[in-house]
Amino acid sequence: MKKFIICAICAICGFTTASAQKFGHVNAQEVIQAMPEFTKAKAEIEALQKQYEADLKGMQDELQKKAEAFEKEQATLPENIKQRRETELQEMYQKIQQSYQDNQQALAKAQQDKMQAITTKVLDAIKAVGEAGGYVYIMDTASGIPFISTTLSKDVTPEVKAKLGLR
Repeated sequence: MKKFIICAICAICGFTTASAQKFGHVNAQEVIQAMPEFTKAKAEIEALQKQYEADLKGMQDELQKKAEAFEKEQATLPENIKQRRETELQEMYQKIQQSYQDNQQALAKAQQDKMQAITTKVLDAIKAVGEAGGYVYIMDTASGIPFISTTLSKDVTPEVKAKLGLR
């Protein structure tokens, strides 16, 4: 009989504990976009992109001028100079293509580096809110999860924003 009572008490405690588990959800994208670091990083990336575009435009303009000049004087040039100029134009074109690829890679790396620091900061805030609030899980609604019950979980987005000092 004592064993039955102890088992019943343990079962009741287990059900109470299971029903007392807290689940939360957060919109991490909303939090990230509210951060001044994100706005600053976005502006820096856009400025870097404009700089790269201006550099490429300058290179393309120079290639265009040299190609036009070559077209005008091509008929009067000796064969060896004509071949040298054609080679120069091809090299310039290849340099422009390589610069474009290098710029795209540099831009992607800069964006990744800046976003990594921001994402880490948000994840740390979510973890802190989760630990402080005693949450079992906090799921990100912005990650494309098909369904999160907003009645069975609490939206902790405002708490995460507060943890980061955001409004």
